[in-house]
Amino acid sequence: MATSSPSVFLLSVNGQIEGANFPGYDELYCKYCFVYGQDWMPTTGLEEGITQITSKGKDSSSQKLIWNFPLDITFKSTNPSGWPQLVLSVYGPDLFGNDVVRGYGATHIPLTPGKHTRIIPMFVPEPTWRLQKFTSWLWGRRPEYTDPKVLAQGEGREVTRVRSQGFVTVIFNIIMKDVKKLGYDSGPTTSPNTQPCATTSGWSTEEQTNL
Repeated sequence: MATSSPSVFLLSVNGQIEGANFPGYDELYCKYCFVYGQDWMPTTGLEEGITQITSKGKDSSSQKLIWNFPLDITFKSTNPSGWPQLVLSVYGPDLFGNDVVRGYGATHIPLTPGKHTRIIPMFVPEPTWRLQKFTSWLWGRRPEYTDPKVLAQGEGREVTRVRSQGFVTVIFNIIMKDVKKLGYDSGPTTSPNTQPCATTSGWSTEEQTNL
């Protein structure tokens, strides 16, 4: 009997949001969500979640915050268009005890099987006018995105000033199934252990960019 060809391929993503480095800030937590194209569909796992609040060690000079929060999701798709992205939002208290955003960031899920480490640069929106900056500090409400998923989208963005602030480290373990049977080359099975994502989010320090 002839073996039927697969109609979809699978992308299994597991790993963890390991931690972050935000000099000058403490007691932070991270929200995450996956953003993907119309031809993609999650089959198992969680599309979004929130980590615990973590603090820096009192007896250590290290500025790193440790979450070690697990990621586990599997997608199916018929083509690579709309390859999934991981969007991160980090929050923490300000001087008045209000939770405010400390950084946004995004990265594509690695394109090759194996273990990958991504260091994701984070940024925050900046008020355009000095008066806006003063009132946001006075009322304890700094500029935020109503939907962080906009970071992974290429349409409907407006000009926004942003400022770099901190890094988040994410570890991915990628497994693919039936990718080559559908005619796509997933590349080598090994990759460098650590890769900064300096241009992943598409924004740079103190510049106005189309969001």
